Amino acid sequence: MNKRIAITSGEPSGIGPELMYHLSKLEFEDIQFVVLGDRKLIEKRASLYGSDFTISEYDKNRFEPQSIGNICIMDIPLNVESVAGHMDSKNAQYVIKLLKTASDGCISKEFKGIVTGPISKAVITEVIPNFTGHTEYFQNLTNTKKVVMMLGCDKFNVALATTHLPIKDISKTITKELLFEIVTILNHDLKTKFGIKKPHIISSGLNPHAGEDGHLGTEELDTIIPAFNELREKGIDIEGPLPADTMFQDKYIERADAFLTMYHDQGLPVLKYAGFDSGFNTTLGLPYIRTSVDHGTALDLAGKGIADAGSLICAINLAANMARRSIQE
Repeated sequence: MNKRIAITSGEPSGIGPELMYHLSKLEFEDIQFVVLGDRKLIEKRASLYGSDFTISEYDKNRFEPQSIGNICIMDIPLNVESVAGHMDSKNAQYVIKLLKTASDGCISKEFKGIVTGPISKAVITEVIPNFTGHTEYFQNLTNTKKVVMMLGCDKFNVALATTHLPIKDISKTITKELLFEIVTILNHDLKTKFGIKKPHIISSGLNPHAGEDGHLGTEELDTIIPAFNELREKGIDIEGPLPADTMFQDKYIERADAFLTMYHDQGLPVLKYAGFDSGFNTTLGLPYIRTSVDHGTALDLAGKGIADAGSLICAINLAANMARRSIQE
């Protein structure tokens, strides 16, 4: 089975290129990681952390597991020279090329998955006005109807029914059809990408106290509970809806393969408190593995060699574990 994973180095003026140094501190007997980006840029920025690494040129006909001291790079040249901390829209197409090359490589089976470094939506939208982010870009490239954002740390995973929506729009967005889509994708990918035979999903309600039998809102009674009952009839092991303020207890964490929350700030504050430096992001529903760092470009830290690589290492380890556990369909 192909266990080669692409790592996109991200916005060239941010911390992404220099964080690639930390790949040289990792060893995998069965996984090859290939960094996509400008070789000279990555070599220069990675050197901020030390010179104890070598760069090998990527050859798709030669499988080389990740070894300590090495960074394997597919050289994709910048459009213009990049200055740390100062974004330039002339490199927006370069960033897009990194993403498209990685995605195309997954579709052709050259890669098993992608780990994405941080990008700036602002600089890309100067050139591509309708660009909204990694997730939507990969979704459109692969003609995927629906994707699910799941974030996690070393303690638990949280999937989101809705993502970046104003609070006032959430209730009308959570429909029976949406919950069917979200939970079905979550259950499917926990099986096929995480190798969990019988996933156990625990979900929050929307309202305080999960609606308290309709006294604090009726969305649970009208939509969420009926949807979950039907999903259980289809063989999906979902528990809830539970009150969000008491859901993240050890007794639930021990049993949950993933939590589902109804909106972005219902679950993520808890997750980031529990493991901010070990956080990762994965996109479920795509035809390939995609994990990501859980932070931005950090322009203020770029070029200084002080950015923390914890999230990148977590995203790399997650991608490797998913590649090992994933089931070919």
